[in-house]
This record gives sequence, C-alpha cells and structure tokens, in this order.
Amino acid sequence: MPSIIGLLEQQEHAARRRVDGLREEADRIQAELAVAEEEWQEWVIARRRVDTVLAPDGAAEAGVQDAAGPQEADGQRASRDAARPKSQVPVWRAGMASSVLSVDYQRILHAAADRARLGQEPLTCQEMAAVFGMDVVPARVEALRSKAKRLVARGWLAEPTPGRFTLAPGVAGPGDGS
Repeated sequence: MPSIIGLLEQQEHAARRRVDGLREEADRIQAELAVAEEEWQEWVIARRRVDTVLAPDGAAEAGVQDAAGPQEADGQRASRDAARPKSQVPVWRAGMASSVLSVDYQRILHAAADRARLGQEPLTCQEMAAVFGMDVVPARVEALRSKAKRLVARGWLAEPTPGRFTLAPGVAGPGDGS
C-alpha cells in the first residue's frame, strides 16, 4: 500500500508539471501578443499619416476627420462631430463639447471634473482605475495613462505634476455646459 506522503508527492509533482506547462504557454502567448501589438501600432500610425495627408487643411489641425462630402448642411455638423467608435481625440478649442470624445475619454474628463468641483487634488491613473471600478493592475493603469496623456496633448486635460491629471483651463467637464 502506498504511503500518504508518496501520494501527496505524486499529486504535487503533477500539479507542478501543469503549472510549468501553463507558464510556458503564457510566455509564448505574451510574446505573440507583443508582436501583434507592435504590428497593430504600425498600422495605426500608417492610417493616421494617410489621414493627415488626405485631410483638408483645417481638419488635420483640429484633429477632426471630415467624412461627409461638400453637400453637408450645418444641421448635420453635430452628428458628424459626435463621438464614433475608434475616433481620434480632436484638439480642444473654445466651445467644443466633450461629446466629440468617445465614452472612455468622457469618463476621464468627468472624473477630473468631479475632483476639481470638490476642490480635491488632481487624479492619478491608479485613482481613475479605482473610480471606474477597474482592477488596479499595471495593464489597466497604463491604458488609462495613455488616454490621459492623449487628452493632455490635445488640450483637454492638464498635468500640473507628473502623473496627476486635471481639467485644462477653459475646459468644462461633461454636463457643465460643454
């Protein structure tokens, strides 16, 4: 009859082999993911460059993509400026509504506006992740940091100190008349 210790060792050894196999598979998938993300970023850059080259003079500056033709009426401008999935972040200008941003970017503005309204310090990306109910893990935090930095570059947010974000001067938060 086998000993209990021997049976436990067998089970431990089998579990260890499974863990090692899964780690190898995870490493392979991580490497594939890195290659795929790099390729994706190259395509994003290529598309943006083509958009810049093909955009009318004013649209490239404002960051607004004009998909409508010359027959567009003023009444259709609001629907054209409304956020579209995978849309780029336009450069902020006076009077621009936050509705031109995708929902993710609007959530970041809303969180920054809430902080400013309450007189609290600017938000960190970790705090944003917690406010949004996300797991505060590096992947989520870095995704938020990337979006926040893009909003800073386009004039929607300010970064008074590294890693802390607040509304840029003149920008009204969602629901504050913008």
